[in-house]
Amino acid sequence: MTNIPETGRTPRVQIRLVVIQILVLSLLGTLGGRLWYLQIREGAAYAKEASGNHVQQVVQPAVRGSILDARGVPLADNETRLVVSASRTDLLKQPDDGKAVLAKLAGVLGMAPDEVMQKVRLCDAKTPQPCWNGSPYQPIPITDEATAKQALQIRERAEDFPGITAEPEAVRRYAAPGNANTAQVLGYLSPVTDDEITKAQDTDSPYLRSDQVGRSGLERQYDKVLRGKAGVTRYEVDNLGRVIGQAEADAAQPGSNLVTSIDSRVQRVAEYELSNAMKVARQQFDKITGENYKADSGAVVVMEAKTGRVVAMASAPTYDPNVWVGGISAKDYKKLTGKNSDYPLLNRAIQGQSAPGSTFKVVSTAAAVEAGYEWDGGYPCTSSYSVGGQVFKNFEGESFGPISLGRALEVSCDTVFYGLADREWKKDGGINPKKGEPKDYFYKAAHQFGLGKETGIDLPNEVTGRVPDRQWKQSYWKANKTAWCKSGKKDGTYVEKIAYENCLEGNKMREGDSINYSIGQGDTLVTPIQEAVIYGALANGGTMYEPSIGKAIVSADGRTVQEIKPRKQGKLPINQATIKGMDAALEGVVTRGTAAWKFGGWPQDKIPLHAKTGTAEVYGKQTTSWLATYSKDYTVIMTIAQAGTGSGASGEAVRHIYNALYGVSEAGAIDKKNALLPTPQQGLPKVQADGTIKSPKVAKDPAKDQRASQKSAPQPDGSQPAATTQQNTTNQNTRRRPRRRRARRSLA
Repeated sequence: MTNIPETGRTPRVQIRLVVIQILVLSLLGTLGGRLWYLQIREGAAYAKEASGNHVQQVVQPAVRGSILDARGVPLADNETRLVVSASRTDLLKQPDDGKAVLAKLAGVLGMAPDEVMQKVRLCDAKTPQPCWNGSPYQPIPITDEATAKQALQIRERAEDFPGITAEPEAVRRYAAPGNANTAQVLGYLSPVTDDEITKAQDTDSPYLRSDQVGRSGLERQYDKVLRGKAGVTRYEVDNLGRVIGQAEADAAQPGSNLVTSIDSRVQRVAEYELSNAMKVARQQFDKITGENYKADSGAVVVMEAKTGRVVAMASAPTYDPNVWVGGISAKDYKKLTGKNSDYPLLNRAIQGQSAPGSTFKVVSTAAAVEAGYEWDGGYPCTSSYSVGGQVFKNFEGESFGPISLGRALEVSCDTVFYGLADREWKKDGGINPKKGEPKDYFYKAAHQFGLGKETGIDLPNEVTGRVPDRQWKQSYWKANKTAWCKSGKKDGTYVEKIAYENCLEGNKMREGDSINYSIGQGDTLVTPIQEAVIYGALANGGTMYEPSIGKAIVSADGRTVQEIKPRKQGKLPINQATIKGMDAALEGVVTRGTAAWKFGGWPQDKIPLHAKTGTAEVYGKQTTSWLATYSKDYTVIMTIAQAGTGSGASGEAVRHIYNALYGVSEAGAIDKKNALLPTPQQGLPKVQADGTIKSPKVAKDPAKDQRASQKSAPQPDGSQPAATTQQNTTNQNTRRRPRRRRARRSLA
């Protein structure tokens, strides 16, 4: 064999080897540097993070604070119930996504399988209620009304119910003491959503996935103080999930209690009287529409005149807030939100807005005085007022001759206010105002009285009402001009004629607009709480208060009490002489004016009452009843939609509320023992050493007890009382002659 001598490596091969060696060394150096960075420089941080990956959190929900009335009686508190919940995560591990388990659970609980299935599905834009809008990783409550037997079945047969738990838990209870429902004022709770958790994570009040949050009413307004802070215990676990130790624990902090100005006894009377007035109105015949009054909704507010604190607030139709506890059913949700529900979730005391009718005349009177018209001047109260071929009639065609502004309020003479508003409209330049700013006394007065904006009451979602001044007309015209021009017809129906007119000049202040506005008609809208502020200010000498319900926040241990003081909004834009004149005129409404037939026998010399009736007309509907009243202590406002006249539909109910407050019998005798609240509640309920708040014993139903005591009370001369006003009156809306229909809009 021939030996071939070994030859040296070529330069190219040597270069490749050098490059490979450099790359290998570089990679080793990089790896070593990274290991040093991770294990030495950042070792402690990553060790802590790695430890955290083996920590599981157990959340202990905080006990939500109670909502109490002014005497300490619970309106909303908590009770222990057996709650059956489902873990959606565990159910999805089943072959059929847990459908068989849920069907079996429905059988044990006596529920329909579909109802249980709906409760565990997740909410989204396409999924109707009921559904779960909380975290999908949180146990979903199926029912909070499980019996001990049902809970025992679930726990003893745990292998048949994977992902299902039955545990005692503190759940919300809306107590309705003495049948005082207070639904719209209290509101309700539902689980926190992922969006809410994200938004609140960097605030001073972050949410946990187990939290229930307020959705309306006081539950929402004071959610932060009522909710407290959930406790979190962190356990160290190994890779198999076994607990190997406790890392740390934060104890739950119970929420604070909210003391309100609501008196549950007066609240019950207000609710009862509103409901009863609506029932009575539905039995009355409306000669204009040829059918009985519908009386489909209403509201009543009882407020302290000198502080603005709300003693009672009722809205109808109403509902039971307990239906939300533990998750609402599809049937109940439809009852509350469906097209035929009349929307009982609305608090019509702060969200119901309608034309105020003649109760608005106190604003028009103030405007007239500001414009320079003398209080005792002789203003013609004629049977009608004609403008451009349009006739605006006085109530029932009444005529009182030349009268003062005070007398015009007392007898509610429309034509006096028609004339004053028309005269001012012409002074301002009519439909084409003069250069410069028009005086607009009547519109400016409404703003000065606080209309067209929120009152600031401590409840969410208050509406503003509407003052249809020139600025509003311009913006409204821009928004609706296209639709008006499309649907309007010069010789069409009434509605088509109005649309045609609005298309051409809907942004201009017409003569008919100002005339209708002066008596609270046309496009004017107010809420009952706005009326309460105005009439409360008349009662106390001119100070407008920001209405409030929260009176104090008391910590769970009772050591910290944060009182919520009344807040002034400002002064009425009238002097004391005008207030005194209005006060006398409104007292005349009760003694000899439009409300006298409902307040006969009232002890006016001992407890002076003042009132203004209103019958507001809305196109296409029956008239709305308004009654605004006050004493030296309280303001009571009631309104009922599609119910007839102000005094006819609401007079008796308001009278009964005052009877209950002051202990007055139907015959007019005063029995202080029967008085629920002859003077506003002073101070706060007593907080005991253990932090609990002492509350008095609650009567079964103050409204019925009060009615009974009023009927049985002897008359001042010692004889037995006569039949009640309702028994003596066959038709509350026909004691006075049938009213005429006012034009809501003018074509002049």
